[in-house]
Amino acid sequence: MAVATQSLEELCINSIRFLAIDAVEKAKSGHPGLPMGAAPMAFVLWDRFMRYNPKNPNWFNRDRFVLSAGHGCMLQYALLYLTGYDGVTIDDLQQFRQWESVTPGHPENFETDGVEVTTGPLGQGIANGVGLAMAEAHLAARFNKPDATIVDHYTYVILGDGCNMEGVSGEACSLAGHLGLGKLIALYDDNHISIDGSTDLAFTEDVGKRFEAYGWHVQHVESGNTDLEAINDAIAAAKAVTDKPSLIKVTTTIGYGSPNKANSHAVHGAALGGDEVEATRQHLGWEYEPFVVPDDALNHLRKAVERGTEAEAAWNQTLADYKTKYPEQAAEFEQITSGQLPEGWEKALPTYTPEDKGVATRKHSQATLNALAPVLPQLIGGSADLAPSNLTLLNISGDFQKGQYENRNLRFGVREHGMGAICNGIALHNSGLIPYGATFLIFTDYMRAAIRLSALSEAGVIWVMTHDSVALGEDGPTHQPVETIASLRTIPNLVVLRPADGNETSGAYKVAIERRNAPTLIAFTRQGLPNLAGSSIEAATKGAYVLSDSDGTPDIILIGTGSEVSLCVQGAEKLREEGKKVRVVSMPSWELFEAQDEAYRESVLPKAVTKRLGVEAGVSFGWCRYLGTEGDMISIDRFGVSAPGGVAMAKFGYTVENVVAKAKALLG
Repeated sequence: MAVATQSLEELCINSIRFLAIDAVEKAKSGHPGLPMGAAPMAFVLWDRFMRYNPKNPNWFNRDRFVLSAGHGCMLQYALLYLTGYDGVTIDDLQQFRQWESVTPGHPENFETDGVEVTTGPLGQGIANGVGLAMAEAHLAARFNKPDATIVDHYTYVILGDGCNMEGVSGEACSLAGHLGLGKLIALYDDNHISIDGSTDLAFTEDVGKRFEAYGWHVQHVESGNTDLEAINDAIAAAKAVTDKPSLIKVTTTIGYGSPNKANSHAVHGAALGGDEVEATRQHLGWEYEPFVVPDDALNHLRKAVERGTEAEAAWNQTLADYKTKYPEQAAEFEQITSGQLPEGWEKALPTYTPEDKGVATRKHSQATLNALAPVLPQLIGGSADLAPSNLTLLNISGDFQKGQYENRNLRFGVREHGMGAICNGIALHNSGLIPYGATFLIFTDYMRAAIRLSALSEAGVIWVMTHDSVALGEDGPTHQPVETIASLRTIPNLVVLRPADGNETSGAYKVAIERRNAPTLIAFTRQGLPNLAGSSIEAATKGAYVLSDSDGTPDIILIGTGSEVSLCVQGAEKLREEGKKVRVVSMPSWELFEAQDEAYRESVLPKAVTKRLGVEAGVSFGWCRYLGTEGDMISIDRFGVSAPGGVAMAKFGYTVENVVAKAKALLG
């Protein structure tokens, strides 16, 4: 086929295909098959439907696009370049998958302008999309007026067979159907190929019927390789359905245009190879050199800049009119979407004295959330069907449900992994919302991938975890997280805190609220704890501090976290009665302590004091950094046991008497 016979739309589509082919070929690494097959649906979506401004990638009312099948990221990078995003140049496409490139091997929101969320682990992107759509629905319900619509955008997702196989997508999409998120539209690249080969090897369900059962509006485009009008009509029909999310199954050929590798796993995750690239060029009539885009295609796709500029200008005028008519609501809208915290918000954090009744730190968490909700209108969140145990309901709000999107209590159901990915989507909506998600600490194992991605994506989610040790009691080892805190501390960019009392709980939330570009995980107790003399909000934010001390250089330092700090305090009192000089250090967060300067760290844990006892109701892994070669640890390096919480703690050595005995043994 000669180039001259190609329509303008074919030129555009083949421009997407060959930029992907050429970039993967140059890198000798990547996934060309999906961009080659999905280019028609992506072109129709980006050219005819999506509202975005390439010159302002962060325009608030833009439509959000998520490539859930993130391995096909050259599809997205090609679109960003072709439509005029300044952050992705032709040189960047030629640096695909290279060191410090803005075109990494999977889409990363913190690297590339125009990428909304970090995708790659399959299923995460569509689940993030649910969160993005929930954020839009919430803000629209709170701020839109009959005569002024300032929040009005869609979330579009392209997902593949792998995304539909992963369980996280089912969790999130089930909830999306329940909520009736009409502005969520997913295009399913139905190409029947995964890494192993044909999906018939393991995946033969009727995906459309599954999504219909979820409560989605479902359509099927049978000729996704060539029938642009069918794709167009399906997206238009999806937009017309306002009370359900939509799935458009688009049947395509992976590696479309490759004479010898199309419709096979050979084109899924490897470069075509020089001979096959040339054969594909001949087959599709593409006479252009690598990374060369015909002027007609580029000029057409770059019209997105003019459309986007006009759309943003029109929205700005709508917002200006809104400010005139509704000044109070406009002020709150702008405060939230600015991403800035209200001035003086931290004054709402509760404070405590030792005379205040001791309660479980999960109850302190409840009090803190409800103290903050009135002064932080951007705070929104909920629990994975454990609200009565996690104590996460906001008293000032009802439940976020279909037709009641203005409410701030999210009900995730028993869907920990889906909750995690949805919270990431809410945080990455870039509208200033502060999401929190809650469950028992042990079930972070069900959502670890989402927690890791929140850290990688710089998403300011607050993970609220309760029942943090064997002290939860009779539910036994399946629910007792002995190794969980240690494993979470290994995730880069995640701050983990175990507060010891009410003041430290408020300090933990202060840290979490202020960390808008990174996640924070706070682990709370089920059992009651005393409010400690010497604790404070400010001290807790440093990660570790001297809670109590003796005069002069200490003979020994007792280091505790969470519920075990009070044991250290009581043990120190007994040791002092015997003439020992004892320092008690409360260490709610390793990460925050490591962020302090060396002088501060030395003032808390002086190197000269080598007798140190760590006390934490979990495994000893990692504690050597603070205990040194002469220290010891009261830890649990085995699974827990079913017994009343107090009995379990005592049997594992978490008593004042054992703290004293271990300390004396260290002191000789």
